[in-house]
Amino acid sequence: MKTIAVLFLILCILSCNDKTQQLNTIKTDTQDFNDNSPFLIVLGTVQDAGSPQINCRKACCSSLFKKPDPSRKVVSLGIVDPRANSTYLIEATPDIAEQLKVLNSFLVNKKSDIPSSILLTHAHIGHYTGLMYLGKEATSSKKVPTYVMPRMNLFLRENGPWSQLVSQENISLVEINNGDSISLGSLTIIPIQVPHRDEFSETVGYKIIGPNNKVLFIPDIDKWSRWEKDIISMVNNVDVAYLDATFYNGKELNNRDMSQIPHPFVVETMAIFDSLNEDIRGKIHFIHFNHTNPLLNPSSTEYKECSSKKYIISSYLDRIQL
Repeated sequence: MKTIAVLFLILCILSCNDKTQQLNTIKTDTQDFNDNSPFLIVLGTVQDAGSPQINCRKACCSSLFKKPDPSRKVVSLGIVDPRANSTYLIEATPDIAEQLKVLNSFLVNKKSDIPSSILLTHAHIGHYTGLMYLGKEATSSKKVPTYVMPRMNLFLRENGPWSQLVSQENISLVEINNGDSISLGSLTIIPIQVPHRDEFSETVGYKIIGPNNKVLFIPDIDKWSRWEKDIISMVNNVDVAYLDATFYNGKELNNRDMSQIPHPFVVETMAIFDSLNEDIRGKIHFIHFNHTNPLLNPSSTEYKECSSKKYIISSYLDRIQL
């Protein structure tokens, strides 16, 4: 029995060392970050239903069911502001527990994984359902400021189980409006309404303005042509633009009517920007990949073509100084 106990202790120590090594890897970055400067971290890049996706029998998912890829998290951005000892989460996904653990690993003095604030874009499953883990069945958080547009506000207040989060004060809803500025520490964040399938709420992207850089985040939109704003102008006015790349082209799904799930295909976005200079193209970070999207595979022809044109394919744990 003593031998078994010793072996168990050794395994625990090795496991802890592995976790410490992973944490150190997360904190190490090739970019030169000022210790007190806020930064953004990509906590997920995949479309709402994840990867592998339920009931998928295609090659893109078959091996992942047997051996999951820990980097395949649902799309989310985190912001760390060391000076304010604060973290902010954009999107509450089904992967929220792991995403918050990573986000808060960057702050030594923060005692809780619960973020200082949450900002939501809309009421599609990958973007708000992580709120359920703030309820009494899980962490039972206390009045987490949660920024939402007016229809999203009503949706959460008037529909269970989300209404229980409000009534039990697990979250504190803060209503925002299109174009209005939100001040969070040293950051200014502006919601920008976009056309999307707004069954239960509006849909917004966010412009994130830091001391050094400006970032645009639009994970979901129907088509660029349906927006009254000019996407080229929007990208020109920021340093980094995370743009909807749900589908690479219209050939990925052979069992769905693509007109019912409109998104700007990656090939369509590239057609808009290909003629512009490399500096502009390099601002674009594609994100929100459907499980069928070949950009999830760095060995794919599509990935290599995108990269050769200097577009960036977002990766889990990418960091950008704000």
